Amino acid sequence: MKKAALHNLGCKVNAYETEAMQHILETAGYEIVPFTEKADVYVINTCSVTNIADRKSRQMLHKAKKNNPDAVVVAAGCYVQTKEAEAALDESIDIIIGNNKKHELVELLEKFEAGKRQNSIVDINHEKQEYEELYLESTAEHTRAFLKVQDGCNQFCSYCIIPFARGRVRSRRAEDVLEEVRRLAEHGYQEVVLTGIHLSSYGVDTGDSLLHLIELVHEVEGIKRIRLGSLEPRIVTEDFVKRLSRLEKICPHFHLSLQSGCDTVLARMNRRYDTAEYEAGCQLLRKYFSHPAITTDVIVGFPGETEEEFQMTREYLERIHFYEMHIFKYSKREGTKAAAMKNQVPEPEKNRRSAILLDLEKKMSEEFRNAYLGKTVTALLEEKMEFEGKTYFTGYTKEYVKVAFEAGGDLTNQFVTGKISEQLTGDIYLMVEF
Repeated sequence: MKKAALHNLGCKVNAYETEAMQHILETAGYEIVPFTEKADVYVINTCSVTNIADRKSRQMLHKAKKNNPDAVVVAAGCYVQTKEAEAALDESIDIIIGNNKKHELVELLEKFEAGKRQNSIVDINHEKQEYEELYLESTAEHTRAFLKVQDGCNQFCSYCIIPFARGRVRSRRAEDVLEEVRRLAEHGYQEVVLTGIHLSSYGVDTGDSLLHLIELVHEVEGIKRIRLGSLEPRIVTEDFVKRLSRLEKICPHFHLSLQSGCDTVLARMNRRYDTAEYEAGCQLLRKYFSHPAITTDVIVGFPGETEEEFQMTREYLERIHFYEMHIFKYSKREGTKAAAMKNQVPEPEKNRRSAILLDLEKKMSEEFRNAYLGKTVTALLEEKMEFEGKTYFTGYTKEYVKVAFEAGGDLTNQFVTGKISEQLTGDIYLMVEF
């Protein structure tokens, strides 16, 4: 039996696709082994969201060939989609698979064994593309299943390479989504996370809508929780939030992509909303949900960002008061409009601004979690943890607050209701029996 090892870089969509490729290999009779072990085939699902992601992708490809010089090394995904010529010259790579061709993995391996180096990259920006159907029955997660329902992006933010790597919006058929959700429920998964490259665009190419898909998934028996991937602020209308709030399985944990709290910076980024519109969306979520967890992304040091614009962002973030913020230092991406903009911010200044926002993030995040001290919550427990000689099971509330529950038996994939009594360690809070 041939052995295969896989490694994922990047987002939750990539993670889903990596697990789907693993499923394809398993179905074809391959034994899956850890990436650190010697294998006959190594599959690296690459990322290209930043220059660092490009570098990490190359490093993992070279590491695979070093693990076993005789192995077949497969480079898949965004890095090779955007850097096809560079990848074609890399002697560590035997097979190149672009986005929308990952389902052909076994077929390409067979062709390679017949004696020909394989390159399966399509012009994802100019050829009409259908949604690439991949599916899972189980995932590396024991209790929560990530489910890709959409690919591509039509936004073309001035800093972002992803539309060039992923192509235009393509939505998965609702029937296929529901079939996979049912399969996952049959395999014991109680929580699903709907993800996509630009999730809010689901259905724009098919006449459907994300809200309608969520309502259909809500009806699937066995699924107890539904989380949503990153949302665009413009989807957060009163009708959208009101209808969501009627669905008891929806987790009030919303990632609303922001990027800057300053309108002039948002305009240079080609983001299609302003700070007032974004704030109105947050107010709607807080109107219809009790204490929702609102998280976001922020880019510091975007070209031309002045100290005054940065301070406007800092004050705005403090006012909105997020649960968590992912802070990114602007990374110049060749081929994007922002790469050619004047007044690039020096790296030391990006570091200073990033540190300020990371401190703010830590403070706001702790404040949000501390609001649950003494409150009764329900958590879906996921894994065992040993701490100070005691055994706990950790899991998350609907708002994604991590809790630990002391127990003797195995409580994996079980819901437990209790009271949060204290901060146990780091960002984990102790939950005691109710």
